[in-house]
Amino acid sequence: MDLGTLITQVADNYDRNDSMDSAAQVLLRSAGTELAPLARGYTIVGRGGMGQGAYVPWIAVFDPDETETATRGLYVVYLFAADMSTVSLSLNQGVTDARKQWGSKARGRLADQSAAIRERLERSLITGLAETIDLHNTSQLPGDYEAGNLVARTYTIASMLSEQELRADLHRFIQLYQVAIEVRDGLAVSNPAVIVSPGPQPTLESQAEFKPKNSDDYIQTITGRTIRKSRKHETLVKEYGEHLIATGFDANTRVHPRDLVATRDDDEWLIEAKIVRKGNGVNAVREAIGQLLMYRKFVCPNPDGVRMLALFNEPVGEACVELLEELQIASVWQDNDHWVGSPTAHAAGLASAGAA
Repeated sequence: MDLGTLITQVADNYDRNDSMDSAAQVLLRSAGTELAPLARGYTIVGRGGMGQGAYVPWIAVFDPDETETATRGLYVVYLFAADMSTVSLSLNQGVTDARKQWGSKARGRLADQSAAIRERLERSLITGLAETIDLHNTSQLPGDYEAGNLVARTYTIASMLSEQELRADLHRFIQLYQVAIEVRDGLAVSNPAVIVSPGPQPTLESQAEFKPKNSDDYIQTITGRTIRKSRKHETLVKEYGEHLIATGFDANTRVHPRDLVATRDDDEWLIEAKIVRKGNGVNAVREAIGQLLMYRKFVCPNPDGVRMLALFNEPVGEACVELLEELQIASVWQDNDHWVGSPTAHAAGLASAGAA
């Protein structure tokens, strides 16, 4: 279902006095499935209350590396006004945990954090976006959502934008989401008193480091370091691996530190997946090139017979694709519900435009 259609149908049919089995409530709960192709690697959840209908139903987009609940952290959310006349696409913050911790002071604390993050965002990133939203209800949660808003764009249900415009706005907010997380984390160090919704704590993981001595052998050293594991990365690898299996490849993810190895007949592919952060395809490509070349030379049993592919969660730009091709590295990226590949990838049958 299209994004605009889902939003409009919810607004046209929602009544908080209806049962949780009403058409609008069922549609809200289906948002994660219906809209999944629009934000791969993110978790989409729709809710209209628990047991009783909410004044303000919502559809949220969570970065699983940040949060998977609207109670804490930062997230992108469509907030329907209580009278269903508008819906606001908002970069917001968890209000429930703040309310538990700060009580009656929570709303002021949420507003302070919103202002602090917004002040440090580049003006060009938030041009044309509103600092406030009006959910047309004075109850506690709607008021907290209004205080938690960093930036927003509000749509009138009766004159909804085109599907293309809605998707472009969602993509913009998802990119802004990543910037806001970095700004918030910086504030947590420089001005911790203003932070109400801190991010998840890094965990201690083992990460392989390769220290090649010569072309004949290498030393693999496992060192403990504090890192934040990315679930978006894991989702990207999982989904592409499933796609490869469906197209006749054998795919193997148990090849640490490599992300993925795929084989079919006499073809063997070394695949490195990268999340493009804040639209910076150059950094993602740079990292992919370095790891692919290193892993092929020092990890693969038969380096000369291995082909390389860089996998991305979004396009990295024509110039970057051309550079990868020059280095004999194919590339594939996600485009909504399609896998799109560079010429080398197309020729190898690894992916094709329009393939699910």
